[in-house]
Amino acid sequence: MDIQKIISIILLLISTLAILAALIFDMASWIVYVIAIFGIPLWILGLGLLTMAKPRKDDKEERIKEPFTGY
Repeated sequence: MDIQKIISIILLLISTLAILAALIFDMASWIVYVIAIFGIPLWILGLGLLTMAKPRKDDKEERIKEPFTGY
């Protein structure tokens, strides 16, 4: 597996578990705030990296030839 895909799956799982724990268990309010401040952006980052990790069918050949050309 690709290292980017592994990291994004780990980030997604950790942040999902943290968000669910904050929703289910009765924790102190500062812990919920910390989870919200760090957990939600990490969830979005993990999902974004996972989406970017798999190329579209028509872009697959181009990524092999030129992985990143910049903008």
